[in-house]
Amino acid sequence: MTLQELLNQEGPMLERTPSRERSSFQYRLAMLYLYYLGLLRRFDLIYDQMVQPQKRRLVRRLLDGVAGRVLELKEEMVQVDLSETHWLDRALKDLKMTPVPVPIKMRSVAILSQVYHAEEARRVRQTEKEEEFNLALGKTYDYVINMEGSEMKEAMKDQIRQWFIECHALTGRFPDYPDESSGGSSLIFAEKTPEQVRLELEVQAQENKKKEQEKNKEKEKKEKVNKKEKEERKEKKKEGKGKKEAETVLKLSPSKFVPVISTVHEEYMNLWKKHHEVAHPSQSYDFEILQKERKKEVEQEIRIQVDELMRQELRNLRLAVDREETRNIGTPKAKKVGKKGGKKKRKEKDLTPDRTVDSLYEELIVFGLLKKSRTVALKDFIGDCVYLGSSLSLAKKLPTPSLFDIRQNIALYGILRLGSPEIHSMAPLIRSLLLVGPSGMGKKMLVQAVCTETGANLFDLSPNNLTGKYPGKNGSQMIVHLVFKVARLLQPSVIWIGQAEKTFYKRIPKEEINMDPKRIKKDLTKALRLLGPGDRVLLIGTTEQPYLADMKGLCRAYERILFISRPDYASRYVLWKHMIQAQGVRVTQSLDISGLARVSDGYTPSHILQVIQTVLTDRRLLQVSKRPLVASEFVEQLGKLDPVYKEEEETLKDWYFKTPLGKKYMQFLKDRKAEEARLAKEKKKKAEG
Repeated sequence: MTLQELLNQEGPMLERTPSRERSSFQYRLAMLYLYYLGLLRRFDLIYDQMVQPQKRRLVRRLLDGVAGRVLELKEEMVQVDLSETHWLDRALKDLKMTPVPVPIKMRSVAILSQVYHAEEARRVRQTEKEEEFNLALGKTYDYVINMEGSEMKEAMKDQIRQWFIECHALTGRFPDYPDESSGGSSLIFAEKTPEQVRLELEVQAQENKKKEQEKNKEKEKKEKVNKKEKEERKEKKKEGKGKKEAETVLKLSPSKFVPVISTVHEEYMNLWKKHHEVAHPSQSYDFEILQKERKKEVEQEIRIQVDELMRQELRNLRLAVDREETRNIGTPKAKKVGKKGGKKKRKEKDLTPDRTVDSLYEELIVFGLLKKSRTVALKDFIGDCVYLGSSLSLAKKLPTPSLFDIRQNIALYGILRLGSPEIHSMAPLIRSLLLVGPSGMGKKMLVQAVCTETGANLFDLSPNNLTGKYPGKNGSQMIVHLVFKVARLLQPSVIWIGQAEKTFYKRIPKEEINMDPKRIKKDLTKALRLLGPGDRVLLIGTTEQPYLADMKGLCRAYERILFISRPDYASRYVLWKHMIQAQGVRVTQSLDISGLARVSDGYTPSHILQVIQTVLTDRRLLQVSKRPLVASEFVEQLGKLDPVYKEEEETLKDWYFKTPLGKKYMQFLKDRKAEEARLAKEKKKKAEG
């Protein structure tokens, strides 16, 4: 599907859909999500292989737009499915797509070497063309300023003066100069008559008056809110059924990224679609296109300068011709009005105003609050997807999320957002993430993978790491202040809290009272609220015992909660095979991987890795060629370890379904069951009648 065809599908999804058609809406949403995900991977490949610097910049804007749309659709799917995991197998089957790339056949070392050298050569060429283009940007700007700048300036002045004269002749007075917020003199240059410009300015003045009147009305309304709230509460109880129906109407929210994608797509169609590559075999920049772009930038800069001069000239004309007293012609007091009417943004009090970033950075390293992350790629978090999720869902069985689903969510919630300032500033804001699961599931590994993939700094605010550091009443406030200040200044940043339940303990155990694990609870919650779009800082908590924490406080601090369950059969099969091969051993028919996957039910990836490392000693690796590996060697070691028992996992599941999203899902299942019972009862009555 082309990008234009995909953009055409956005319109129908904005229409309201009744809740009884939920499955149809979910299917269409899943299809849209998969189409955008496919485009994202294709644009990523194009961006990686493209050399021409101007087209590469355009593709990057398109890549950011599509990635942002994927994040928006992910947010919509969470709200519709009431789950962080989505079963896309039905949509994948209809699109004839695979959830993971098809494995590539083994190639010879010579071919792999050629591919590597070709990629390196392309990287070098991309760097050379980028440097050449950056040098040309400055030279072209200077050329346009020196050759055409003065002519542009005089032409703008003449046009504005002509507008003054025509307006005076038409209305008998000089016009009000357009302010910067409405475009300044660009209104005059938009090929409009003086009468049209005058009417637009009058309309704008009327709108400003209306806004002031509306603000006065809002103040009066606020006084009546308290009385109305009591009445509304009574009405809500009576009209509960009607409101539930209204709430279950499904539709997509307006997108911030679709207009960006449309604009870039239109720019490509106008500039580059008919652009012949034969004229630029070296993949260098196009001077004509560059000159046009720089000319627009120069015109904008000169216009601002000319506006300041012409506002003063207009004042002089009024004094000389109309003998009017000087009036404020410049920018109107829009900002002041905004300050009075709008809410003031909270500002954090700077406790270290005289300290440099370098000194704060050094202090955090010395105290062990800023740590070096281990290099871990996200692809090293091995797992397979759930192939029958939709079927199990229809059978009213709740399929647990696989390790593949967790990896996908980490890529969307962590890596994509932190990796691009443009995406983070417009995408749905996610400040914090909680990873819940048994020990050995790879929670800390995922934190390190986010840091590796995005180049983020890793800050450690785990309760055990804070013991004995910054004591006193103000110590906790200073810890949180230092970490969040440096994290914002040196973004992207990841703030990790291990054993996150301790920060929100219901009751502190006697042996941990001296550690004071809840010391940063209050300051942490406040600091999180101050993070906004563009602050590429993500708080990631990891916990094995979330039920020890206060549910309300924990869910208030962590906006997204991902439950990592024990590996299913498919994930265990992939884990055994991958980890054995990683030791340099070729898997043969003598080794029953399927049997190992069945026997290891309940064991974590950490257990499997531990068993493999115990069995595959240096001596055993030397004997593999003569004595192939068999499953019994691993089973013997596996029996010495304690698995994750079902009771432990059920406890975590029960806790998860008490979270806000889990409650919504359980309520949805309850409502659906009640609706099915009602329909069955009606059907039975009709049959009897």
